[in-house]
Amino acid sequence: MTSSTCALVPAAWDEPEVQALVAAQQEELRARYEGDTEPGTPPSAADVAVLLVARDADGTPVGCGALRRLEPGAAEVKRMYVVPGARGRGISRAVLTALEAAARERGWTTLRLETGPLQPEAIGLYESAGYRPIGPFGVYVDEPDAGCSLYFERVLAP
Repeated sequence: MTSSTCALVPAAWDEPEVQALVAAQQEELRARYEGDTEPGTPPSAADVAVLLVARDADGTPVGCGALRRLEPGAAEVKRMYVVPGARGRGISRAVLTALEAAARERGWTTLRLETGPLQPEAIGLYESAGYRPIGPFGVYVDEPDAGCSLYFERVLAP
């Protein structure tokens, strides 16, 4: 799939470029949240069903997003990230739209996600894409700091 700003290509969780994007995302989040660790179970090669990498015209990876199956008909959006120098070009929206299409192809009609209150850009993206606030779900229900996160869900049209 191609957007006006990048090409979106499937990738594997273990690929070095994917891991570099994930590491950059986690570093940025640790700085934003003063070192707090991520809630829930971190994604892995064993549970990431879909992973897309956004690449600039020269092939440079500039963003990513993934889906992890939760239960029949539902998946979780994970690792949405765009490198700082590529932000503001619609890449995150293109990745999210492509993830939603991939979910539909797999019969997943509900997407959920967890994000933090110090990520207004992410919150704005999800709300503008039709995601609505929900309570903690899945592994987040038993998290001691579940109330420090924000949770969203979108039921996808067929």
